[in-house]
Amino acid sequence: MKTILITGANRGIGFETARQLALRGFHVVIGVRSEQQGQKALHDLEKTGRVSLLVLDVSDAQSIARAAGKFAEIGKLDVLINNAGIYPDEGVSIVTVTREQMLTTLQTNTLGPLELTQAFLPYLKKAAPSRVINLSSGYGQIEGLSANAPSYCLSKLALDGVTIMLAQALKADSIAVNAMCPGWVKTDMGGASAPRSVAEGADTAVWLAAEADQNVTGKMFRDRKEIPW
Repeated sequence: MKTILITGANRGIGFETARQLALRGFHVVIGVRSEQQGQKALHDLEKTGRVSLLVLDVSDAQSIARAAGKFAEIGKLDVLINNAGIYPDEGVSIVTVTREQMLTTLQTNTLGPLELTQAFLPYLKKAAPSRVINLSSGYGQIEGLSANAPSYCLSKLALDGVTIMLAQALKADSIAVNAMCPGWVKTDMGGASAPRSVAEGADTAVWLAAEADQNVTGKMFRDRKEIPW
């Protein structure tokens, strides 16, 4: 049975991705900041298959280190899905955003996925060929950058850079690293007016985890198709 770790999996796209992959027979480990929220998600997901909980805050280096140590009980990791993210840019623009807000967003959206991949690399190598999937955004594409979502856009642009460099560094270890854009999805982050369902948003992540060509690495996808950086 293959093992998948999904961060931010207690709701939204992360939860739906976990649900679909558990139904496909994967052992899904949900990485959640809060034990209480994690237990609720675990209860809701257990009916779909084998699901475990790992308390994990991607913005906190000590939390990542503790989670990596705890994961030794499982021992190998076939797929890491860096899904956890924040969008704190309501009411600010590139000319008003503060350094503190930029740092907060980068800690979660960019540095978290990088440090998590580093920390779990021994488990990914043990399972190789294995995969890393980073949840990015059209807002991170060069042509999608918006002055009215400054910290989010720049954090995803930087995450795309992390994806490209990790793909280069890990290709020899048979670890594929790709990014994906879920589109504008009806979640707490996307809002009720978003045109896409949560299932549609999760589809490409599920495909990259379970079906995509293992040899494809260092790419960005939307709706299972490669799109430009």
